[in-house]
Amino acid sequence: MAFWLDLMFGNPIGLLSMIVIFSTIGIISYLMWMFYSKSADPEN
Repeated sequence: MAFWLDLMFGNPIGLLSMIVIFSTIGIISYLMWMFYSKSADPEN
């Protein structure tokens, strides 16, 4: 845990890489949710 805190708040490169990783995870989960909602059977 101390490694992650030092990586996030110790230097701007670590903070930028954490922002890139979390935004990539968010974009991928959003695309998966879109794909799931589009491929589901329309009920309305």
